Amino acid sequence: MLELEFTTIETWDDALWARMERIYREAFPYGAKTKVILRSMLDRGIGYLHMGVHQGDVVAMAVTGLVGKGEDSLLIIDYLAVEQKLRGSGIGTWMLKQLRDWGIREHGINGMIIEAESGTTEAHLERVQFWQRNGFVLTSYVHQYSMVPEPYQAMMLPLGRSKHVPDDGKALFRYINAFHRVAYRKS
Repeated sequence: MLELEFTTIETWDDALWARMERIYREAFPYGAKTKVILRSMLDRGIGYLHMGVHQGDVVAMAVTGLVGKGEDSLLIIDYLAVEQKLRGSGIGTWMLKQLRDWGIREHGINGMIIEAESGTTEAHLERVQFWQRNGFVLTSYVHQYSMVPEPYQAMMLPLGRSKHVPDDGKALFRYINAFHRVAYRKS
């Protein structure tokens, strides 16, 4: 695997965003949060941008946010993307490890949550398998947003004392929805 440097950005920086935007747009061409929303998330202290850099080039990026407090503190991975030509090389797993370590060190998180598109296509199954290979547990609850056509399922990686993930996707979506409400709220 490439030698990478991990960086977290807590304050919006147009130059840094320009370096990672290509990967974000490539991975999420439809329905992704706009630059205005992402900037607002950072400006209000509810979101973070992360990047994996190889020899000065951004090759991976993530958008995260925190929910819960104390023992219920969780890191939501809103977006995670690796440059298309480098997918399958271990960079996504490396980014997850960096996000986990950063979340534990900086915020004392006890778990990580993602929402994966719920579907039966090969692409959907590959995404879920990626998360499962990295320790995430898929819950059975299928969530349908009113404004988004595809359904989603919550996945969680427990990190605290309890390594048990109850099959309660509804509870996980309460965290996800709370994060989205704040992210999309106008200042």
